[in-house]
Amino acid sequence: MKTFKVLSMFLLALSLAGVAGCSSASNKEGTGEYIDDSVITTKVKAAIFADKSLSVAEINVETFKGVVQLSGFVNSQQDINTAMRLTRAVGGVTAVENGMRVK
Repeated sequence: MKTFKVLSMFLLALSLAGVAGCSSASNKEGTGEYIDDSVITTKVKAAIFADKSLSVAEINVETFKGVVQLSGFVNSQQDINTAMRLTRAVGGVTAVENGMRVK
C-alpha cells in the first residue's frame, strides 16, 4: 500500500510538471500563441502582397505575442506608412514596430 501511495504521488508530480512545461513564459510562446502569431504573420503578408504599390519580397514580417515587427527596405516613406496602416488593420495585431528603411 505504501508503494502505491509513493507511485501515485510520483505520477501526480510528473503530470503537474508536464502541464507546467506547456505554459508560456514572458519570453517564450506557448503552442497556441505560436499558431496565432503564424496566422497573423500570414494575414499581414497577404495584405501587403495585395497592395500593388508595395513589394512583399522586400518587407519582412515577424510576430511575437501579437506584436508585429516590419523590417526591410522600401522605396518611400509613403510605403512605410501604407505597410503600417495595412498591418494595424489585421485582426489580432496588438502593436506594430517599424524597422523598415527607405532605400
